[in-house]
Amino acid sequence: MREFAYDRALDVSGALALLDADPDARFLGGGTNLVDLMKTGVERPARLVDVRELPLDDIEVTPDGGLRIGATVTNSDLAAHPEVRRRYPALAQAVLAGASGQLRNMATVGGNLLQRTRCGYFADVTKPCNKRVPGSGCPAIEGEHHNHAILGASEHCVATHPSDMGVALTAFDAVVSYRTADGSAGAPRGGELPLADFYLPVGDTPHRETALPPGALITGVTLPPAPVAAHSRYRKVRERASYAFAIGSIAAALDVRDGAVREVRLAFGAVASRPWRATAAERVLTGAPADAETFAAAADAELAAAKPLPHNAYKVTLMRNLVVAVLTELAEEAAR
Repeated sequence: MREFAYDRALDVSGALALLDADPDARFLGGGTNLVDLMKTGVERPARLVDVRELPLDDIEVTPDGGLRIGATVTNSDLAAHPEVRRRYPALAQAVLAGASGQLRNMATVGGNLLQRTRCGYFADVTKPCNKRVPGSGCPAIEGEHHNHAILGASEHCVATHPSDMGVALTAFDAVVSYRTADGSAGAPRGGELPLADFYLPVGDTPHRETALPPGALITGVTLPPAPVAAHSRYRKVRERASYAFAIGSIAAALDVRDGAVREVRLAFGAVASRPWRATAAERVLTGAPADAETFAAAADAELAAAKPLPHNAYKVTLMRNLVVAVLTELAEEAAR
């Protein structure tokens, strides 16, 4: 392993200053992804700036009825928080569906959003990968791709984003807050990015994954008030029942009045380079009868843009069935 320096930051300004002074430094949260990538040589930071001691570990109800989640809140604490479970149950379910209990105790909200793809070619430094070495190629297209993207991919990258939590946050219009160093005044500056804009499309620059400014530190995530989110569910399909990444997942929330869909939120996981908001499906559903025929039509509308590879076309059928099954369950609950 390459030698590296280690610093523990105690305030946001100090953390930003440490990173600003060293272009090869990286922020360290729980380390459940970054440290693994350091071991394989994919990540080679010269310095780690530990941000776990920053005062960013609170979950608070906002004045308008949403939630503010600090960036260093652990995944375990997020899933167990009573307001998360009451207001956004799909988020709690998504977090519990990810990783193992030990990893959830370490992993942080900010780190979860920034985790890298689990594509085997990306993780193997002996193989080409446009995400790791721009311009080197994407061997997954002709090679192992059974769990790769069917939506929003390009000829430069077909990897998927692994976050379960991010799928639920996308469905509920989460906004990411961050701070950056201000070299002139010495005080950090703040900014916000809707999660819909946080992840960049793959295009021909798959190595550029987020719209965060260079050196930015995620400080929290805000969930706007969404009464429909109280009637939500996260469903994950994986190749084994224990700790495993999704081959397809869905976060759904549904409000049914007089047999028709009044409001719906829908996001897919494990089908694209980022959590995928199913806006086409939402348009079909809104105002339509809350029945299996409508749910299937909505899934078909979203999946019409799918471009599967030879060994992952099963995901189209899988996601269609997930949409119908989960929305049917939510509609039946609403009718009780």
